[in-house]
Amino acid sequence: MTGISNIQIIGDEVAVKWQDDSESYFKMDRLRALSPSAETQGERDLLGQQISSDQKGQDFSGVTVTGWVPVGGYGIQFHFSDGHRTGIYTFDYLREIDENAS
Repeated sequence: MTGISNIQIIGDEVAVKWQDDSESYFKMDRLRALSPSAETQGERDLLGQQISSDQKGQDFSGVTVTGWVPVGGYGIQFHFSDGHRTGIYTFDYLREIDENAS
């Protein structure tokens, strides 16, 4: 797993430079919509059934990233302008949702 060497806000995107020198660019509202938090994605009950979230499919246009904190050596927790601060974006998950990854 490759970690992040730099992260910056550029316009309406979060730019990530990976330790392998590749780069990823994420639209802020898309990052918010794809938050891996239970609040956004829903969660599973005791039987493993997916319980839907009220936020799934919601329009997050205009929501911006206001900050972030590293989580261990494996992820980032973004802070958003709508107050959302839960959900850990693992490096693997960020690579998975990178629209420009090959």
